[in-house]
Amino acid sequence: MPTDLSPTARALRTLEILQSRTTAVTADELATSLGVTERAARRYVGILREAGIPVHSTRGPYGGFRLGRGTRLPPVVFTEPEALGLVMAVIDGQPAAADPGADDLVGAALGKVIRALPEGVGRQAAALREHASAAPDPDATRPDPALTSALVAAGALRRRVLITYRTASGAAWEAEVDPWAVVVRYGRWYLLCHSHRAHATRTYRIDRVRAVLRTAHSFEMPDGLDPVAALEENLGRGWEFPTRVAFDAPMSEVMPWIRPPMGRLEPSGDGCVLVGSTRNTTMYAQEWLARLPLAFRVEGGQELRAAVEALAQRFAAAVTYGT
Repeated sequence: MPTDLSPTARALRTLEILQSRTTAVTADELATSLGVTERAARRYVGILREAGIPVHSTRGPYGGFRLGRGTRLPPVVFTEPEALGLVMAVIDGQPAAADPGADDLVGAALGKVIRALPEGVGRQAAALREHASAAPDPDATRPDPALTSALVAAGALRRRVLITYRTASGAAWEAEVDPWAVVVRYGRWYLLCHSHRAHATRTYRIDRVRAVLRTAHSFEMPDGLDPVAALEENLGRGWEFPTRVAFDAPMSEVMPWIRPPMGRLEPSGDGCVLVGSTRNTTMYAQEWLARLPLAFRVEGGQELRAAVEALAQRFAAAVTYGT
């Protein structure tokens, strides 16, 4: 930490440290973070108390300093790049927030942030919001914030939950799951979990979750879990239609073109084979296979074979029309 900070700056840094901790901060920890002696750290705590900020202290092995409940915090100050970057990120993630008149939860929150900014920065942020336009992503979803928060909280506490889920077809069911992680992927929010109903890893769209009830059961997080990688891998499993696509090229050449939801790439003879499943064979053929710059053969999944054949006929008709 720089050594030329004023007492006021160090007192504000002390406040930041206390705000960021859910447990008590010892004088030694505070001194280390501030780069000062324990005596000096206690002096900065005294400055906060003189300013009317309730900082409580307790003795004992788990003692230290902590902020009192209901502490009135100083205003958050954004730099110009921070404020404009925040507005851009919000509009990019939720285009409806760009319209101040729209009935949008995130847009209402953004308006409050802009109104709280200093005049100069706030004027630029408001202008950016007013004049920027964003095309909505038709595939993006907006799950209920309260249900999403409940899943995140249960995962942090390692508590199993009972979810009520409704599928795209309207079928509803309940299942107990261990909520490992919430993952956002291409505008959609997913719950990565262990389903005790299926006895397997599952991914569920959170916008289709209708209720979350925390249970008394705890769970252990899998060692070394990478939520994004696990989600990508799981999205290619367990769907209605099996897929099997063979390549004569080696795996090292094919791998860069394969997205995890397409399936699992395995060596096969002098080439390799892509094994997976899908619920939408038309999408699999048109959006995934048609983009591959490699020769391939559809060896498995009659539904996928039919979708590829239909696509090939469409393309053949397109180039023979009028000849």
